[in-house]
Amino acid sequence: MDKKTQKKQTESPEAGRILSKPRIFFGLTFILFSIVLAFSFISYLMNWKADQSQAGTMLDKGIKSSNIFGKLGDWFGNVFIFESIGIASFIIAFLFLVVGTMILKKKMFKPWKTIGHSLFFICWLPIFMGALTKGQGVLGGVYGYQIMDYLNSIIGAVGLWTVLAASILLYFILEFNLRPSSIKAKLNKINENTIGKVKAMMPDSNEDFEADEEMKEEVEEVAANVTVSDLTQQTSANPINKIKEQEPVSIPKQVSEVPLTTDIETIVTPNHTSFENDHKEITQSANLNLSTKPAVPMSTPEEAFDIRPSTPSSVSTSAPVHEDIKFKVEIAPVIDTLDDSDKKSQELIEMHGLYDHKLDLANFQMPPVDLLKDYGNEEISINKEELEENKNKIVGLLKNFNVGIAEIKATIGPTVTLYEIVPEAGIRVAAIKKLQDDIALNLSALGIRIIAPMPGKGTIGIEVPRKNPTMVSMRSVIASQKFQNTDMDLPVVFGKTISNEVFMADLAKMPHLLMAGATGQGKSVGINAILTSLLYKKHPSELKFVMVDPKKVELSLYSKIERHYLAKLPDVDEAIITDTNKVINTLNSLCIEMDTRYDLLKNAFCKNLKEYNKKFAERKLNPENGHRFLPYIVLVVDEFADLIMTAGKEVELPIARLAQLARAVGIHLIVATQRPSVNVITGMIKANFPARAAFRVISSVDSRTILDSTGADQLIGKGDMLYFNGNEILRLQCAFVDTPEVERLAEYIGEQKGYASAFLLPEYVSEDSTSSVGAFDPNEKDALFEEAARIIVSTQQGSTSMLQRQLKLGYNRAGRIMDQLEASGIVGGFNGAKAREVIISDLHSLEQFLEDLRS
Repeated sequence: MDKKTQKKQTESPEAGRILSKPRIFFGLTFILFSIVLAFSFISYLMNWKADQSQAGTMLDKGIKSSNIFGKLGDWFGNVFIFESIGIASFIIAFLFLVVGTMILKKKMFKPWKTIGHSLFFICWLPIFMGALTKGQGVLGGVYGYQIMDYLNSIIGAVGLWTVLAASILLYFILEFNLRPSSIKAKLNKINENTIGKVKAMMPDSNEDFEADEEMKEEVEEVAANVTVSDLTQQTSANPINKIKEQEPVSIPKQVSEVPLTTDIETIVTPNHTSFENDHKEITQSANLNLSTKPAVPMSTPEEAFDIRPSTPSSVSTSAPVHEDIKFKVEIAPVIDTLDDSDKKSQELIEMHGLYDHKLDLANFQMPPVDLLKDYGNEEISINKEELEENKNKIVGLLKNFNVGIAEIKATIGPTVTLYEIVPEAGIRVAAIKKLQDDIALNLSALGIRIIAPMPGKGTIGIEVPRKNPTMVSMRSVIASQKFQNTDMDLPVVFGKTISNEVFMADLAKMPHLLMAGATGQGKSVGINAILTSLLYKKHPSELKFVMVDPKKVELSLYSKIERHYLAKLPDVDEAIITDTNKVINTLNSLCIEMDTRYDLLKNAFCKNLKEYNKKFAERKLNPENGHRFLPYIVLVVDEFADLIMTAGKEVELPIARLAQLARAVGIHLIVATQRPSVNVITGMIKANFPARAAFRVISSVDSRTILDSTGADQLIGKGDMLYFNGNEILRLQCAFVDTPEVERLAEYIGEQKGYASAFLLPEYVSEDSTSSVGAFDPNEKDALFEEAARIIVSTQQGSTSMLQRQLKLGYNRAGRIMDQLEASGIVGGFNGAKAREVIISDLHSLEQFLEDLRS
């Protein structure tokens, strides 16, 4: 076997292993293809005019190509350069090279950054070349010419070049961080480096050399006249010691012993040729306290006091550089640690996760939209004849009264059409406003409302009821994307505006709502719409209702959701309150709940309920300290006038107090009445209810009482309402929800698993109630009597609700223990909304008292 054959056999296995690796194969293929593309493009650009006529003749053997890769190279050039992106095609060849190196895992480029830059220039360069060559040649390609021609026709040549210049300038600014501050910093850095290099090349000045020579002579003079024993007595007098104070004393290593009587003259040798250390090191060696030791270990005089002449450039007054000392540089880390409470909450979150307030009713299903009735198509139909007729009547009437109109526009709503008119110059607004009754007579309408002028617009609005109004169903507004995707805390959807837009408001930001309207005008439907909105959006753990219904029939439908959404007093059987005395107790109980919540927020350092619940969910608040998840509480009063007539100030004062303070702790009020007179809606009530909804009322006086403006007396009823929240008055069509729909909704919620009982409010007993506490029998005291007494005395708060929280008791047992504490003389009698007085002042006195009871 010859050597050539043997060599082939030894090389073939290695070649097979290389080709067997897909990564190497594909990487080399991409690199080779990039080279083929690049040379094809170069050859095409050199002969493109001659080869252009041969495009599409690859299969014709009679035609030859001048491209280095033949007809294949011509085809590549024609596709990529002529028909596509011009000379930017070289970037595509370069990208194949980048991909090939990525596959081979060769770190020649930063792949993703390179690809990003390449894509930018693939888009920008053809347009630039097309603009530069004005479409002549192939440098810009078809893409560059088309884009350039399109931009040139729209923004002109100047605009085209402005766009190109701005885009490339923005690219370099973003890529190279060419902000003025960064450019200035880079220039300063370059100047500092240049100055440093110049200083390093320049020799020391003559002044430094002369100073070093003077210092050397001074050291030699001291060394010649001072003995070792004198050094310990003259540490303050020598000028060298002033320099010594700046550096710590260092003792030379490995030196032999020299007697104390040896003079420094015998140690100093003037035969050295250069200094090894500067004058500070000499001072440190000369000022050693040698008088306290019998001898100083020294090996040679040169090592003990090394003074050698040096060249001027080597003498310096700076600290010596010790090459044998290890020099470490450490960057202090950023201190970002949690305190103890944050660490504990973080550990609890890692162990148990965030607190889930929905866990007790984890399987609760929110009601579906199908529970609400579908009233079919609710699109607004346009009656052009009606619109044209009303427009002509309005214009004609105004002309009769010499009121010229420059423009008129109609906006069709569900029940009302808004005609916006622009009066001619010189026409007074009052002249149009006083024609309200004349316009209503001319249009034969139930009632029109003139808005003069319209807020934020230079027009005057005339609202005219439609002959065939469109219904707004509750299902349509609940199913709307605006309601389904809202992030409001307490979303309330009222209905639709005059422009047929779904209108929503956040009850948490109102923060209270006052509703008024005559009987049968849609007030009760409005309350049901508000409650339905909240039930469709909030989980039972997040929201509780306190319902007051003096009429006993309006809110009774919601009794089925008692264990899910309702709140009540501990000693009340029915959650929906109809008795006036129980209403007073409930309102005062809400005041106690408000005060308790404010205490919890104060201890948690939170400003509002949302922050508090977030902190509690992050396990930063300890339930053992009384903290708990706080749901929103919404008080709904259906007929406020009846309560004012029967209870007066006893109802008005707690309502006003809640309206003033309760918004931050998540307690919100919805108060409705059918008689908006001044003795019902007093100044104190109106001042604390900025959000108001007015349905149709009888007189303009009632409209002014509820809205501080007229307009509610011109409504047409059946859910037609005005909403005011301190800015402007909006006319809305309230969504219609019928009684069967509310029943289906309540049944769906009530059939699901709920809590053991309704949400219990704090205990409240009226001042005129008589105590039923009898004589105390020590033999019948509760098992937790003494523990409860210690809690009461230690906190000095005689509260039944506190015993419930601390001892985890029900209301009845906690009440019996409180009665026993009162009978035994530990706490005083009931004191209304305030906590009971604690008679025993300290735990020591309590223990003696309990010992006497046991005996």
